[in-house]
This record gives sequence, structure tokens and C-alpha cells, in this order.
Amino acid sequence: MKTYNSEELQNILTEHLLWIENKENGKCAKLIRVDLRNADLEGANLRNANLRGAKLGFADLRNADLRGANLEDANLRGADLRNADLEGANLEYADLEGANLEYANLEGANLEGVDLKGANLEGACLRGVRLKGAYLKCACLEDADLEGAYLKGADLEGAYLKCANLRNANLEGAELEGAYLKRASLKGANLKGTCLRGAYLLFADLSDVNLEGAYVNL
Repeated sequence: MKTYNSEELQNILTEHLLWIENKENGKCAKLIRVDLRNADLEGANLRNANLRGAKLGFADLRNADLRGANLEDANLRGADLRNADLEGANLEYADLEGANLEYANLEGANLEGVDLKGANLEGACLRGVRLKGAYLKCACLEDADLEGAYLKGADLEGAYLKCANLRNANLEGAELEGAYLKRASLKGANLKGTCLRGAYLLFADLSDVNLEGAYVNL
């Protein structure tokens, strides 16, 4: 697996920025399957970069611009992505276990099959995000905006969803056993066939919710 020292990585980032700005000597960053574990990428501009399969475990990506980036199959375990912009990014089957995505922007991103076990997504924007079959067990989604998100078959067992916005979200067949949903808004959500056993729903908005075939032994 290819690795880069700090100088080489900085050169790649500089060339990528020139490419984004359509300037001479610009070059799109292609960091496919490279080893970037523990890399300092705080505030880096990697918009539309190709990071498929990259090793980014525990990397510092705070405030990074990753809009439209390809992070399919990337390993981002324990990475710090606080306030990062991942709008429209492809994170299909990426490993984000234990990652910190507090207040990150993931609007319109593809998170199908992603592993977010124990991840911190407090205040994150996930509007319209595709999370089909995603693994979110014990993840923190307090105050997260998941309006219109596609969570069919997702595993949210034990997830912390206090005050989360799940309006019109599709949670068909999702696992919400033991989830904490106090004051969460589920108005108009599809909970068909969903397991809500032991879920905490005090003051949650369940108006216009589809509970056909749902397990709601609270």
C-alpha cells in the first residue's frame, strides 16, 4: 500500500486545489487505497477527490472539504471529521466505526452499507442521505437532521436519537430496539415492519407515521 510523507501529501493537495480552480499545473487528487492513517488533513480541500479504499483511520479531517469525494470502501475508523463538508460524497460501505462526525454536513451523501457503529453524529446534517442497510448501532445522533433519509433495513439498535429530525424518513424494516428517541420528530416517517422494542419515545412526534407490521412493545 502506497504511503506519502507530509511534503508529498502537501504537493498533492496543492495540485488538487489548482485543479479545482482550473489553473495551470492542476491535477485531481487520486489517493486510491493509499495509507493516510493518522494524517493531518485539517481544513484540507479534497473536493471531488478519489479516495476509494484509502486508509484514513484516526486521520484529522476537521473542517475538511470533501464534497463529492469518492470514499467508497475507505477506512475512516476513529477519524475526526467534525464540521467536515461531505455533501454529495460517496461513502458506500466505508468503515466509520467510532468516527467523530459532529456537525458534519452529509446532505445528499451515499452512505449505503456504511459502518457507523458508535460514531458521533451529533448535530450532523443527513437530509436525504441514503443509509440503506447502514450499521448505526449505539451511534449518537442527537439533534441530527435526517429528514427524508433512506434508512430501509438500517441497524439503529441502541442509537441515541434525542431531538433528532426523522420527518418523512424511510425506516422500513429498520432495527430500533432500545433506541433513545425522546423528543424526536418522526412525523410522516415510514416505520413499516420496524422493530421498536424497548425504544424510548417520550414526547416523540409520531403523527402520520406508518406503523404497519411494526413491533412496538415499548
